[in-house]
Amino acid sequence: MADNTACAGRVERLRELMGERGYDAVILRNNPDLRWLTGAERTFDFEVAHTAMVTRDDLWLHTDSRYYNTFRERLGADCPWKIDQDVIAPARWAAERARCARARVVAVEDTCTLSFFDDFTAECAAVGIACLTPRLHGDICDLRSVKDAEEVELMRRAQEVTDAAFDHICGFIHAGLTEQEIRVELENYMLSHGADELSFGTIIAAGANGANPHAQPGPYVVQEGDLIVMDYGAGYHDYHSDMTRTVCVGEPSSEQRAVYDVVRRAHEACAAAVRAGVVGRDIHQVAVDVITEAGYGEYFGHGLGHGVGLEIHERPNFNRAWDRPVPAGSVVTIEPGIYLPGKFGIRLEDFGLVTEDGYEPFTCSTHDLVIVGK
Repeated sequence: MADNTACAGRVERLRELMGERGYDAVILRNNPDLRWLTGAERTFDFEVAHTAMVTRDDLWLHTDSRYYNTFRERLGADCPWKIDQDVIAPARWAAERARCARARVVAVEDTCTLSFFDDFTAECAAVGIACLTPRLHGDICDLRSVKDAEEVELMRRAQEVTDAAFDHICGFIHAGLTEQEIRVELENYMLSHGADELSFGTIIAAGANGANPHAQPGPYVVQEGDLIVMDYGAGYHDYHSDMTRTVCVGEPSSEQRAVYDVVRRAHEACAAAVRAGVVGRDIHQVAVDVITEAGYGEYFGHGLGHGVGLEIHERPNFNRAWDRPVPAGSVVTIEPGIYLPGKFGIRLEDFGLVTEDGYEPFTCSTHDLVIVGK
C-alpha cells in the first residue's frame, strides 16, 4: 500500500514549484516521476501508458485496463488521485482535464514525445483552450534528487540484498567458470533473496575484459590470477542499489595490489570530501588528482558517480560537467576506477546518502581486495 503521507509531501513540493513558476497545471507521463508522486509500487513497467495532471487543487491519473485494478489495489480507498481508464487518447484526456481546471498555463514534462505534445496542443484548440505550454526541463528530476525517509529506507533494503549477494558470490567463484555463469549465479541469488528486480544488466568482467568499464559478461573462462570486476544491484519496491567490487582469483600480483590501493585511496578520499553543498565536479576532481598523482590519470575516463533512486542514473552527478552544489538528501555513487588495456581493470563503488556533515554509505561490503577461489 502506498505511503500517502510521503506522497502528499512530494505533491506539495511539486505544487510549490508550480506556484513559483506560475503554472496552473502540469502534465506528466514519465513513469519514474509518476511512481514518485503516486507511490504505486511495482505498477509501472516499460510501457508509457499513463498520463497525469496535477493542478493546484486536483490530482488526475489516466491509465488503461491493464493497470487500473493494480493502481486501485496499490493506492487504496483513501487515495487522493482521481483515476480513470476511459478509452480516450491521452492527449485528448489531458486537454479535457485542462479545460475542466480552467488552466491557462499548462507545463508539459520534457520527456513527453513530440507527437503527444503536438496532439495535446491540437486537442486544446479543439476544445477552445488557448493555453501556454512551457516545458518542465528536468524540474521533477531535481525534486526527486532529494530523497525522503521512505525512499532512503527502500534503498537501504535493496543494498542489504546486494551486500548479501557479494558474500555469496565470493564463495562461489573459482577458476574455470565463465563470466556468464558467475552472472547467472549472482542474479539468481538476488532474485531469490529479496530483490524484486535487477537494477540493471549485471557487469561481470574478468581478466583483460575488466579494462572495459561496461563490458558485458560472455564466454570468457576465468583464470587463476584474474581480477574480476562485478558491477550490479538489486531492485526493491522500484528503488535501486548500485555497487561494484573487484575480486582476485587466487593471489594478486604486486601490480594488481598497487593499482587496487590507488583506487581504494581515491574512493575513500572522495567519500571523506562529500557533504551537502559540495560541487559535483570538485568531488570528481579529488579522484582525478589521487589517480593522476599515482601515474594512472589517463586510465580513468568516466565520471566518479551519479544519483540513484527510482532510476539507476539520476541527478545529481559527481563528474567534470556537474557545476552545481549537491543537496543534502541526495543518494549518489562513488566509483573511481583504473583500466589498463590488455591487462585488467579495477573499480570500487559504494552508494549512499549526502548529509549536511558528510557521506553515509548504504554499502557495507569490505573495501579490502577479496581473494576468491581458494
